[in-house]
Amino acid sequence: MAAPAAAVVLTESPSLAPLLARGALLSPFKRPGPDAEFPRTRLVLPGLRVDLARLAAYERVCGFPTGEDALPVTYPHVLGFPLAMRLMSGRGFPLPLLGLVHTSITVTRHARMPAGGTYELSVHIEGLAPHRRGTQATVVTEVRAGGDPVWESRSTYLARHRAREPAAAPREAEARKPLPEAARWRLAGDTGRRYGAASGDRNPIHLHPLTARLFGFPRAIAHGMWTVARCLAAHGVPESCRLRAEFRAPVLLPGTVTYAERGGRFELRGGEDRIHVTGEVYPV
Repeated sequence: MAAPAAAVVLTESPSLAPLLARGALLSPFKRPGPDAEFPRTRLVLPGLRVDLARLAAYERVCGFPTGEDALPVTYPHVLGFPLAMRLMSGRGFPLPLLGLVHTSITVTRHARMPAGGTYELSVHIEGLAPHRRGTQATVVTEVRAGGDPVWESRSTYLARHRAREPAAAPREAEARKPLPEAARWRLAGDTGRRYGAASGDRNPIHLHPLTARLFGFPRAIAHGMWTVARCLAAHGVPESCRLRAEFRAPVLLPGTVTYAERGGRFELRGGEDRIHVTGEVYPV
C-alpha cells in the first residue's frame, strides 16, 4: 500500500450533511474494485477543541458517565468521521457511499484524553483489499496531543459487489460458547435519532422506519459505533488500551438485545442468540 501524499490542512471540521448528499449522488457512478485508485490525501485538522455540550449528549446516549474530564474511548471516532466522509464521498474514492458497510474497528488509546484538551486530528485511506463479498477499504484516524500520538484507529468499510476473482474464504472461527449474560437492554425507537444528533451521523437508515425501508431494512437500525460504545460503557476500559470490534448483523430499532461479557471479551446478541457485535478490550 502506498503512503499517503502530503497533508491537506483544514481550518474547520467539514459539515457532514452535504458530504453525505454528495456521496449519495455520486454512488451510482462508482466502479469499485481492489485495484482501483483511491485518494492518497491525508486530511489534518489542528487545534481541535471538543464541544462539551455535544460530548455530554454523546455520553448520555451511549451510557458513559457524564461530567468527567476525559473523552470516552470511542469519541475520537466521532471527531474524525467528518474527515473520513470528506475522503469517501469524493469523486476520487472508488467505493459507493450508499450501501457502504462498516465491518470492523480497531482502536489503540495510548493515554488519557482530557475533554478540555487541544488535539491534532488526521485521517487517511490506507488502502483497498479484495473481500469475498466485494472490496474493502481501510480508513486510519490518528489523534495527537502536543505532538505525541494519543489515539488511533483502523476502520474497515465494505462495498458489496460481484468480485472478479473471489477472495479466499475466511477460516472458520473457533466455535465458542456464548458469553455469560450481563444485562438486557430495551432499545427505544429513537436511539438512532439521538445518537445521530450527538454524533452528526444522520444516515437515513438509522433515523426512521420509512427511510430505512428505502435501503432494504424493515425498521431503522442502530449505528454500529453506538452498539460498540454502549458495550464499552458497560464493560469499562483501561486508560491505555487496545480494542477491536466486529459488526456482524444490524440491530433493529426498537428492540431488545443481550449484553454479555467475560474477561476482556464482550458481545451483543439478539433473539435466538443472533450475534450483532463481538469485541475484546485489553490494557497495553
